[in-house]
Parts: sequence; C-alpha cells; structure tokens
Amino acid sequence: MKHSILVARAIFPAVLDRLREHFDVESNDADALWSAAELIRRLQGKQGLFATGERIDAALLDACPQLRAVCIMAVGYNNVDVDACTARGVVVTNTPDVLTETTADFGFALVLAAARRMTEGEHFLRRGAWRMWRYDMLTGCDVHGTTLGVLGMGRIGQAIAKRGAHGFGMKVIYHNRSRLDAAIEDGLGARYVDKETLLRETDHLVLVLPYSAASHHAVGAAELALMKPGATLTNIARGGIVDDAALAAALREGRLAAAGLDVFEGEPQVHPDLLALSNVVLTPHIASATVATRQAMADLAADNLIAALGCGPNAGRPPTPVNPGVLAKR
Repeated sequence: MKHSILVARAIFPAVLDRLREHFDVESNDADALWSAAELIRRLQGKQGLFATGERIDAALLDACPQLRAVCIMAVGYNNVDVDACTARGVVVTNTPDVLTETTADFGFALVLAAARRMTEGEHFLRRGAWRMWRYDMLTGCDVHGTTLGVLGMGRIGQAIAKRGAHGFGMKVIYHNRSRLDAAIEDGLGARYVDKETLLRETDHLVLVLPYSAASHHAVGAAELALMKPGATLTNIARGGIVDDAALAAALREGRLAAAGLDVFEGEPQVHPDLLALSNVVLTPHIASATVATRQAMADLAADNLIAALGCGPNAGRPPTPVNPGVLAKR
C-alpha cells in the first residue's frame, strides 16, 4: 500500500508525476494559501509533506500523528520547529547547494543595483524626467575596488565573496559564527573581522546568515549607526535579520546611501516606510528564481521525500536531512 503525501503548493508537473509513482498524492494545483487549520485538515492520514514555507510547529505535529517526513523546497527552515519534529520522529529535509550560485548572482545584482541607483534611474526614465545630461544626474557609488562585507560566510556568502574579490577587485571582510579555514580564506581573498569592524569598514554589506532567534534584528538601529554614511546594505538572507523600520529611517535620513532587499519582516508584507523610499531596491524573495534552479530545488525535495518514506534506490537515506538522528532511530 502506498504512503499518502500532501504537496502544499503548486510545483512542476513533472515532479508531481514522479511523486505519484511512489505515493498517493494530494496536490494544491490551485496554489491556494491555506490557513494553519486547513493545512492540518489536509494532512490527516498523510505520512509526508512537500513544503515550501508553511509553518510546521508542535500543534500541527500533534494534530497529524501519522506525519513522518517534512521535505522543504528551500534552504532555510526557520518556519519548521525542527526540535518538535525530532521529538516526534519526523525527519526534516531542505535543499542546500543547488541554489548557491544563482542566489549569489542575484545578491550581487542587488549590490550593483543599489550602489548604481538602477531602480531609481529606471523610474526616472519611465516618468519622462530625463531631459538632458547633467554632471551629477543619478550619481551613485562605485563597487569595484571597494570593501565588501559579508555577514554569514556559508556557501552563499562564500560565493558572494568570490564574485567581489575575483570579479570586482574588492577587498573582502567577513564575520561568521566560526572562522573559515585559512586555505578557504586565502582562496576567497577574505579576512575575518569582528562584527563591529565589519560594520565600520564595509562599503557594501551583504547579509547571508540563517535566521534564528539569535539572529533576529542582527542589524538594527545600533548596528546601522556604525556603518559609513555612503555604504549600502543588501539582504538576501531572511526577513527579521534586519530591523526594517530602523533601516528605513537610516535610508530616509541619509545615514546609508542605499539598500537592496529581497526579504522582509512579515513578508509578503513590506514595511510602508521602505515602499516610500527611492534609494532602496525591492524584490519579492526571488534570489533563487531561475527555471533551472527552481527545478533542481523541486527535484531535490522530491528525492528527499521519496527516500525519507522508504522508497526508491536511496530508501531510508534522504540526500539532505536537517535532523539525521531521526533516521538513525528508525
């Protein structure tokens, strides 16, 4: 008898077809945004969940005792209470690695767009304000040869650093929970500094750290006050790492030159003060949004779910578990 699974959002048809080879599948083809109660209702009798950003907490797990695998089509899993899953024998998986380079490309694009006022320039042109050349028209700040600061030096942070150092001749400094090996630092041309030094010396700061209670508002009013008035800030990590209200105030008051944001507190809602500013580039959490990368993410999430529920050639060995100890106990 096949296991039953729920696919919580619309995904590639070919991935659904592959899942149907192994499972009885209920899919959200309409891509409806389900409430927590509706998600619980639909998970009744299901052993697996193909998830995107749904909140998985102890209350949901207690209401869905047959659930055995939560496989997320994302790298970040702060929406999942992993400890609660582990305590109940539910394996959690994510999709690292497959989106690293694509996300780093987009992050660096935001750095450039913010520094060179690209969004502001496009709006200027579209509203018909471009009449003639002027020496100071939409002048921004250079990226090449400046100091790139990376807060959070995991896979994506290292890919950002590589682009800055090798592509734009930037001096790279970084801060991380743990320092990288010297060989990795040398290869990236990166220097480890404390967080205060990172904020004070950076011309272009990129945030790539995972979200947790400890990293909530890791960049708030106090941290922004340490940064150079001409600096830019780019966030491709998670909303909540930056205090968006404090960032809006710093941008409005000219204490920062510009920002590029792909993630927000309370998204899809965006702080209205950010929406009112011209010196911030805003995108709707699309750093991994290429066809090839989203396909790879979906394929990996499917691989994880198939293996986690004991099917396929890797039965019992999902490629990228977040809490592998659960599998050892099965």
